[in-house]
Amino acid sequence: MTGVAAALAKERAVASGLGTKEQAIKYLRQDFEALRAECVQSGELFKDPTFPAIASSLGFKELGPGSSKVQGVRWMRPTELCSDPLFISGGATRTDICQGALGDCWLLAAIASLTLNEQILTRVVPPDQSFTDGYAGIFHFEFWQYGEWVEVVIDDRLPTKDGELVFVHSKEGNEFWSALMEKAYAKLNGSYEALSGGATTEGFEDFTGGIAEWYELQKAPPNLFKIIQKALMTGSLLGCSIDITSAAETEAVTFQKLVKGHAYSVTAAEEVEYRGSQEKLIRIRNPWGEVEWTGRWSDNSAEWNSVDPEVRDRLIKRCDDGEFWMSFTDFLRNYSRLEICNLTPDTLNSEKYKKWSLTKFDGNWRRGSTAGGCRNYPNTFWMNPQYLIKLEEADDDPDDNEDGCTFIVGLIQKNRRVQRKMGEDMQTIGFAIYEVPEQLRGQQSTHLSRDFFLRTKAAERSDTFINLREVLNRFRLPPGEYVIVPSTYEPNKTGDFCLRVFSEKNAEAQVVDDELEANVEVVNTDEIDDNFQRLFQQLAGEDKEISAFELCNILKRVISKRPDIKSDGFSIETCKTIVDLLDTDGSGKLGIKEFYILWSKIQKYQKIYKNIDTDRSGTMNAYEMRRALEEAGFKLNRSMHQLVIARFADEELNIDFDNFVRCLIRLEFMFKVFRKLDVDKTGTIPLDLLNWLSLTII
Repeated sequence: MTGVAAALAKERAVASGLGTKEQAIKYLRQDFEALRAECVQSGELFKDPTFPAIASSLGFKELGPGSSKVQGVRWMRPTELCSDPLFISGGATRTDICQGALGDCWLLAAIASLTLNEQILTRVVPPDQSFTDGYAGIFHFEFWQYGEWVEVVIDDRLPTKDGELVFVHSKEGNEFWSALMEKAYAKLNGSYEALSGGATTEGFEDFTGGIAEWYELQKAPPNLFKIIQKALMTGSLLGCSIDITSAAETEAVTFQKLVKGHAYSVTAAEEVEYRGSQEKLIRIRNPWGEVEWTGRWSDNSAEWNSVDPEVRDRLIKRCDDGEFWMSFTDFLRNYSRLEICNLTPDTLNSEKYKKWSLTKFDGNWRRGSTAGGCRNYPNTFWMNPQYLIKLEEADDDPDDNEDGCTFIVGLIQKNRRVQRKMGEDMQTIGFAIYEVPEQLRGQQSTHLSRDFFLRTKAAERSDTFINLREVLNRFRLPPGEYVIVPSTYEPNKTGDFCLRVFSEKNAEAQVVDDELEANVEVVNTDEIDDNFQRLFQQLAGEDKEISAFELCNILKRVISKRPDIKSDGFSIETCKTIVDLLDTDGSGKLGIKEFYILWSKIQKYQKIYKNIDTDRSGTMNAYEMRRALEEAGFKLNRSMHQLVIARFADEELNIDFDNFVRCLIRLEFMFKVFRKLDVDKTGTIPLDLLNWLSLTII
């Protein structure tokens, strides 16, 4: 129940603007201004209790407590490391980011690209921070996290060995914005070690809120150089890397000084006149800041002697240590992958500058209710969350003569780095896209069924199911209605996700979910036959009413006669709940009419339970429960199905007959109460505290 309340509170906060750039969420409820003011007033430097200067903040395995790699680590403030520490000196530059003893070159490449766009940089790294004015040992940074901007507060105690920073540092040694930013990002992800290994696109998106695409360079589109130029002109962030074929190749250096398995930044793309023709050149930066390409067009290569001296001086003089030029042909030959985080991604398809239309959904996969697995599992795939997108406007400038709508789908799994310390890693995720047939269009309140997916082929799908933070693809489909189904590869894999759709033209999108309904047959108690009356008198005894304890014995005898239904009988708690829900006169017991209603329902529920149990196991699994609820007259939305499974299924996701009956009777009761209180049929009812407790305590 507290989870439901938290979700509702979150929805209201988001509706009021929380999580936007203008109103970032305060991570762990830490208010930077308030904390800094407290420290200034007390004269004490800030010590962050939520990310303390201890071994567990470094890591959990290779950098965990007791590891030899963390022996001798001391947490020191910049004011202890040098006499004149600076936050940023002369603007943030790529030389401020030199890799330390952490395998987060993917992150450093993203940070390095960030320095190329001052406007984006100041959004992530608020500039009003220093080691002089108002210094109190506290700093703050802002990151995009799954559709929301989050402000992270840290103290400036940094891990050191022998008086040197262990992780990222500036070349000069006295500039600390990058080291502090890395610490803030480590805090957000649980530890420094959680940052080890990743894709540059992850850092790109968390610094911009943009959408990141990648290109396999062995299959590069013919206009890729133009794409790179336009991306750089619009401030996009670009990274590239060389794949490894074995662990032994990790960060191995080729004979021309390129590092395998290492994340580089792409910082420029130019065409120069060379021996009578145009040569395409691309500029790359190595976050290590030392190892550089030695092939054609490297810093001291002979090719530069055949370039106009003015052009040569302009390009070469801008090169810093670790930054180098190479021909675009060599780039395609030597590198494996290019990653682009597009701040204005529509420029990749068109010469015209436009903005994409963005739709974002937050969802989750839960065992037994919404974690249906991929299309290989047809009996459960339909249970996954479903999202409708209406593509009504075709692109302005199609490459062919056919109308089509361009859009990008990005599926991000949330918070997986934080869960590494608990032994969790990325789920294997992907998605499929289905065209809605004409007869079902406009029915967005109907969750598409198992039969639909059995007879309908996907119109598109993600390239692969993979254990990355994000799966992303660009598509072009004819105008129409489509349903996107995100899923894990296997069923019953729990996780939270964010689904984003970037469309070239405005596109309406919404969750596909069933509306809450209850069409329950009313039991007629006006004509109770003599046989049932005699039976009731035998069961009820002298007081002519049946208590919860008597009901428990009665129902146990009933179930014992049904070998096709496996059950340990009805618990006293279930029987108390049934009596509470059906007792209309407040006696705490069931009279003949109330017992007749229950008896009729039990008979109906037994029939449903048996019909749904197609494998004759005598039990009902969580996925069968949804069909059983529909047969009983209930339609529930996704969140209600999650609650039902959480409350009534066992660890193996089975629902016994005891809990099945308790669930159905409780649902019927809650629907009846709501309808009775909703006098004006508005869909809302007022509840004071007493009424709320009276309803929820049952």
